[in-house]
Amino acid sequence: MMENPTVAIVGRPNVGKSTLFNRLIAERKAVVEKSPNVTRDRIYGRARWKGETFEVVDTGGLDLESSAEIAQNIKYQVDKAIEEADIILFVVDVREGISPLDREISQKLRKCDREVIVAANKMDDFSAQDEPWEFYNLGFEDVLPISAEHGKNIGDLCDKIFARIDIDDFKKNSADDKEILGVAIAGKPNSGKSTLVNQILGQERVIVSPEPGTTRDAVDSIFERADNKFKLIDTAGLRKKSKVEEDVEYYSNLRAIRAIERADVVVMMIDSVEGITEQDKKIAGYAHDEGRPIILALNKWDLIEKDTHTADIFREEVYRQMKFLRFAPVIFISALTGKRVGEVLDLIEYVYDQTLQRISTGLLNEVVEEAVQMNDPPAYKGKKLNIYYATQPEVQPPVFVFFVNDPELVHFAYERYLENKIREAFGFVGTPIILKFKER
Repeated sequence: MMENPTVAIVGRPNVGKSTLFNRLIAERKAVVEKSPNVTRDRIYGRARWKGETFEVVDTGGLDLESSAEIAQNIKYQVDKAIEEADIILFVVDVREGISPLDREISQKLRKCDREVIVAANKMDDFSAQDEPWEFYNLGFEDVLPISAEHGKNIGDLCDKIFARIDIDDFKKNSADDKEILGVAIAGKPNSGKSTLVNQILGQERVIVSPEPGTTRDAVDSIFERADNKFKLIDTAGLRKKSKVEEDVEYYSNLRAIRAIERADVVVMMIDSVEGITEQDKKIAGYAHDEGRPIILALNKWDLIEKDTHTADIFREEVYRQMKFLRFAPVIFISALTGKRVGEVLDLIEYVYDQTLQRISTGLLNEVVEEAVQMNDPPAYKGKKLNIYYATQPEVQPPVFVFFVNDPELVHFAYERYLENKIREAFGFVGTPIILKFKER
């Protein structure tokens, strides 16, 4: 169980669950749209109220009678969310009243041995003081009218949540909380991101389907391995902007980028059967520009005909097409069979350690001086670049500041030369490094 209390939001399709989720966590993380079943997986967020924190889980719209595969998958995800939760927010629609599906869901929730609060959403007129009395017929004693869209009664809802929770118990459990390493599993649609997450977790935490774009939201999964705690962020498949015609896909792209921004390490999934695409380059470019350590995982390796040279040929082709990522490790995996998935986790820890590496000023300048002696900076318009000394003021990503006579004299090729010399000496495998030049 998570260190903070966990609140699961459940209900039939299109009653405003994701709007309530976004209201509670104060950001647009779950996709909100009027078409049902927009939220397919369960999505985690963190909410704060009166100095206390609780985890919020958004789930897909339940349709208990449907035999469609996606409906059955959503039911499975909701069951898992209920299992993890301390409190259930059962969202219903005041405008439509109690539906047969609401009654079916209420029967399911009464069997789950969890505290349930009925959130009667889409209440338009609070001035009339009308209570949504009919919803007490669902069999729960806590019924509260709210408007998730307009933020009405959300504070009262949070008060009800904490009235049902012994927060001191959770504080005791979280006293030994360890740092969580955030890992974004990124890639274009259908590259195997969800399959990799499921292989790592050993359970179907994320809905897997052969349809590109099945994972529309950024989905977090937390697990422990040895002494380390990881948060896997399975991002919606990033699509070319020219293909983003629906609002749903547009916001999923934005969230996938944000998932990369809040990750400590990015595992870039590449379909080895399809090969490198322009979209692969763009996604990797997002991670590089954000300064995130990156691992290039060539998935579906089990489908490739191989000889002793195949891996080397593929690796060189990856580096040829993504020259800006020559520092990133390439690993050949099969998320479906689990081949080398354990090595992916080892690499995640390794590149994270690399981005935290700090080099002493003395040792750094020994390397810089040797580099300058081996290859003197070229002159520009009769003026020579002088490098006085260098220092590393930052990590994650590592930043190196060179103090010089004139930053305008630093040619791009020489900057690349210095970066390569730093990498030769200290590694920094998988992590971008930033070089800055300042006049002294």
